[in-house]
Amino acid sequence: MDASVDLYWIPLGAGGDVVRVSGKAFEAVSARIRRRPRCALYHSALIVDAPEGHFVIEQTPVPDQHGKQRRGVVVEGPVGMTLAGRFRLFRYEVRRWRDGTIPDLSYAVGDPIRVTGDPDRASLILELVPSVPPLVWGRDQRRTGDMWNSNAIIAWLLVTAGIDAGAIAPPPGGRAPGWRAGIAVAKATPDR
Repeated sequence: MDASVDLYWIPLGAGGDVVRVSGKAFEAVSARIRRRPRCALYHSALIVDAPEGHFVIEQTPVPDQHGKQRRGVVVEGPVGMTLAGRFRLFRYEVRRWRDGTIPDLSYAVGDPIRVTGDPDRASLILELVPSVPPLVWGRDQRRTGDMWNSNAIIAWLLVTAGIDAGAIAPPPGGRAPGWRAGIAVAKATPDR
């Protein structure tokens, strides 16, 4: 059976003004503090073809209360602070969505990155998704020097499945905040 795990880099806020504007503000402040040029920010997502089927793996805001049934939600976590996570507006969801879609996939930059074609590794990634740590989005609870977010989740999955996420970079001139956090948290997990 053919298998693949493809990573897509999608510009932060593609298809929506609020995230795009707040991301640009975040990057402007971050660049100024670190005295570096501003970069384009990217969000990552995976499309997995495995013996179990075709799946989309992505972290997104929680749009409604029907995620587990409709969107393959397997993990939810708080945004900003733990207590705020009681409210849907301040929660994120991690999807392992069979035959699902990534709404802003048409905005992806460049070709997808094939991270593996091994069916066992693809199946392992699918198996690991419910184990993603539900850390607070936008925070650095594990003191990695980087925030937990969608990129952290994808990097965590790849490293935990034995894929060198450190060798993967966003498109030239871009940044993927959270990527280093996912790598660090995965490496700090026992048995990794």
